[in-house]
Amino acid sequence: MRALVAEFFGTLVLMMFGTGVVAMTVLFGKGLPGEIVNGGYTNITIAWGLGVTMGIYVANRESGAHLNPAVTISLALFRDFPWRKVVPYIAAQTLGAFCASALVFWNYRPAFGAFDPGLTHTAGIFTTFPAFPAQPMAGLLDQIIGTALLMFLILAIGEQVKDLGPILVGLVVVAIGMAFGGMHGYAINPARDFGPRLFTVVAGFKNNGLTDGALVFWVPIVGPIVGGILGSAAWEFTLSTRRRPS
Repeated sequence: MRALVAEFFGTLVLMMFGTGVVAMTVLFGKGLPGEIVNGGYTNITIAWGLGVTMGIYVANRESGAHLNPAVTISLALFRDFPWRKVVPYIAAQTLGAFCASALVFWNYRPAFGAFDPGLTHTAGIFTTFPAFPAQPMAGLLDQIIGTALLMFLILAIGEQVKDLGPILVGLVVVAIGMAFGGMHGYAINPARDFGPRLFTVVAGFKNNGLTDGALVFWVPIVGPIVGGILGSAAWEFTLSTRRRPS
């Protein structure tokens, strides 16, 4: 139970910073015509990386700080994480992401009322959408590549670095966001996307990608899981010290 509580709060902290910075950038990001304030996309990637780092510090001692179903499933496949814990971990992660989105929305409710009173076009503050809706496979490939990089580097860092691990993983997330953040909104984490998407449905956002007919929700679920498995396999069967001949 302590591990599940840790996964919940670790993911909640991660998502508070992540969805919070997107809310700041979207709701308060307009200055003079043509001017970008609040740092724009650079701020978004940095805050997501810091959120990951802080979430890892919250959860690492009790649960190993997965904070991501793609990580949990990959570790069950390649690192002997018990399969009986996979579904509870994913549930805790998704609930943490849902609650974080609710808190951010509550905090910024007056700004939403001024910027998008009908909640018709701001669900992207919480969840992700494709840059090219007619080409879902492009977003799927993007999610696979991004999450494969994430898991490959998580395992590489975990085998070689101890004390600075959370900071380095956070920097990996920053780099992935800067390099692969455009095609489908930089999810690389099914809980990070689906928990907030469920919240947007409950809160009444019209463009939620789940009940609005768009049905784009599956890409940031399937893509990260496939990518996490591929990235883990690439490390495990090539450079992992666990398989180095004696």
